[in-house]
Amino acid sequence: MTEATIFALAGAGLVGLGLYGLITAGGALGRVLGFNILGSGVFLIFGAVARRGAGAGFPGDPVPQALVITGIVVAFCATALAVALLLRLADADDAQATDRRTEDEA
Repeated sequence: MTEATIFALAGAGLVGLGLYGLITAGGALGRVLGFNILGSGVFLIFGAVARRGAGAGFPGDPVPQALVITGIVVAFCATALAVALLLRLADADDAQATDRRTEDEA
């Protein structure tokens, strides 16, 4: 078994775990985590395919490697945005709950 095959199998396992997390997660943060795990598996599979596509004795194809690096940066930014939106949504829900309590007391 070659390195590329091991990486591809590990990537497939991460994709499976990410899909399981997306399906079974109860909250939004769990779904974001599941989506990140799924994306990591896809990046790993794509890197393994790029490595296997290289000829004997040659390094991997640089184009898929550049796409994986770009995808990692985009995934990080999307995760930061999703977490920021979740925090803002939680603050808005807390503010509404506080407003309701003050109206009920009045």
